[in-house]
Formats: sequence, structure tokens, C-alpha cells
Amino acid sequence: MKKPISATIDEQLVSWIESQCKDKLKYRNKSHLIEVALEFLRRSK
Repeated sequence: MKKPISATIDEQLVSWIESQCKDKLKYRNKSHLIEVALEFLRRSK
């Protein structure tokens, strides 16, 4: 089950996220990109 959250993110990082999300084959949306990034961080520790 997924749960919505809220976060305050630096404007430059938001711009980068939006540019990455233009590739719809890689990320469905901003939430998907953030989830993939957090999963990568979790597995790298």
C-alpha cells in the first residue's frame, strides 16, 4: 500500500526531477522517480 507524503525540495532539484520525468519510458511521474531514487539509496547502504 502506498501512502502520500509531502516534502520541501530545493528548486534546482525540482527542475532536475521534472527534466528527468520527460522520459516517460524511464519514469512514470515525479513520485515514481523519487521512489526509485529512495529504493536505490536504501539498497546502497
